[in-house]
Amino acid sequence: MRLISVFALCAMVACAPLPSQEVSKSFTEPSGSANQRPIALGFATAPGRPVQRSNTQIAADFLDLEFRMESGRTLPHLTRFQGPITVALAGDVPATARTDLARLMVRFRSEAGLDIRAAEPGQQASITIRFYPRAEMQRVVPTAACFVVPRSMTLAEYRTRRNTGFADWATLTRRENVSIFMPSDTSPQEVRDCLHEETAQAMGPLNDLYRLSDSVFNDDNFNTVLTGFDMLMLRLHYAPELSNGMNEAMVAARLPSLLARLNPSGEFSGARAGTIAPRSWNAAVAQAFGKGGAARQTGADAMVALAAAQGWTDSRLGFAYFAKGRVNAASNPQVAVAAFAEAARVYRTLPGAEIHAAHVDMQLAALALSAGQPSQAMQFADRALPAVKRAENASLLATLMLVKAEALEALGRDDEARAVRLDSQGWARYGFGAEPQVRARTSEIAALAARGNRS
Repeated sequence: MRLISVFALCAMVACAPLPSQEVSKSFTEPSGSANQRPIALGFATAPGRPVQRSNTQIAADFLDLEFRMESGRTLPHLTRFQGPITVALAGDVPATARTDLARLMVRFRSEAGLDIRAAEPGQQASITIRFYPRAEMQRVVPTAACFVVPRSMTLAEYRTRRNTGFADWATLTRRENVSIFMPSDTSPQEVRDCLHEETAQAMGPLNDLYRLSDSVFNDDNFNTVLTGFDMLMLRLHYAPELSNGMNEAMVAARLPSLLARLNPSGEFSGARAGTIAPRSWNAAVAQAFGKGGAARQTGADAMVALAAAQGWTDSRLGFAYFAKGRVNAASNPQVAVAAFAEAARVYRTLPGAEIHAAHVDMQLAALALSAGQPSQAMQFADRALPAVKRAENASLLATLMLVKAEALEALGRDDEARAVRLDSQGWARYGFGAEPQVRARTSEIAALAARGNRS
């Protein structure tokens, strides 16, 4: 299940939107202008970066992903599809979904070695991706951006079966027909992100682990497209040494030789994988990224305390400090900056966490812009941009470009500012969706710059 994103900029820095006429400069250009840029629709297909952890750690991660669920329940045995995996789209399919799914299936075939293809017309697909209006989906699962279920072809069917064994993954002996429910009225990036995570979970691991810094199988939502680690998990899941019905001990016995074959670069000594977070951690995260200022502060403080008590040095510690920075950004910027700096320190020690550090830099850039420090804001944005492009995160890319444009304008470099704004347009439309959402984000960032100009 992919949770609704918690990374709204205004929630972190308490922006005040400007009147529409004050932000029109950001996204308008005279018709036929020589300065107009082409609209970018997304990213080209690129393979995930190689895994940087030891096979001992990867084996422990694989078992925790395969034999546990997000609810904490255990799964009795491994299940997977037999033979070719077919995929179909249904419902009000967004315009970009077919292209992004086709690119994703290229990656599944080349990186995970999967026999996956589009279903023929009229064929019962292994995986049906069905689109619904967001409001209709949230009446069933309020916190989910998208989710995957077995044995139910429609949302109405799932609604009637959700509390029965028919919809229970633990009752499967193999996977045959799985449905992914996704919103039809959201941004192209959210559609793509859901395609990546939910299609991977429809075929492979069903759990998410907060300790993973290099995976989409993590409810912190920093990674938005499948990574090299994720593709390795799928390659393991469908390795011929494993089969439907194997229990955890049977799989564990085969993993060392299997990983030595599939990931020979991981044959080195490394730290042991972390333990699964207690349920109190999940509750603290939900509180820290929920509603209500005092409750959010309590949740963030609990995250930091739990990470310290557990002795975590992985991405959960970074996420705890990220949450602390987020809840203090508006009321206590000095505390926020210190917390973000600690989050960045942690993330820069972890494999595959460059995008996490880039999210921190975006927060620091926003704080610098609102404090009237445009040069510092631009430095943070420039440092983050390469990692964001590699991670294919269009919404974060557009946000950083807009922050940089405001910083350039504050420094009197108007021509450069205009060029950066124009270059951000296509990414903004892919990342945020329709023009009202693009203008809302532009307004938020313009409000930060206006505040900085008054300071």
